[in-house]
Amino acid sequence: MKLLKSKLIAVAILCLLFSSCSKEDSNEDKKSMYNIDLLLAQKNDREMSDEIADLINLHRATLGLNSLQIDYQYASAFAVSHTEYMIEIEAINHDNFPYRSDGIKHYNGAKAVAENVAYGYENAEKAVSAWLKSPGHRAIIEGNYTHAGLGVMKCSKNRNYFTMLFYKK
Repeated sequence: MKLLKSKLIAVAILCLLFSSCSKEDSNEDKKSMYNIDLLLAQKNDREMSDEIADLINLHRATLGLNSLQIDYQYASAFAVSHTEYMIEIEAINHDNFPYRSDGIKHYNGAKAVAENVAYGYENAEKAVSAWLKSPGHRAIIEGNYTHAGLGVMKCSKNRNYFTMLFYKK
């Protein structure tokens, strides 16, 4: 009985050690965890990004869907950051998407986040056309989202990389 009592006390102490936190600590941890430089959004090819947004909003309008409001701050900074990463490793991917998703949820109060990426298309029309031909990408474009952020950049080989983050508030 003494041994059982000692084990229960030890478990209770461990639970307290590993589960105690304050609201302030939690908010500060999240703030530093999702730290993003908003100046990154200025590296975006704004002209091509706006063309992509216009084409996607035109497509959404033909289906009776709301237009996406473009977020030139957090979502675009996260999108540019990912585009830079893809350029650096010379591959398109969704690596670390949970980080971008959680960051947008933290800063923008998003309830849902999705992402489309692409590489190599010369212009906005070709990138959007490719996304619309892909069932998975099309589903995101036609999804129940309210906002989007974009990161479009050229690599040193003069090829475009694209990241578009969609979110619902």
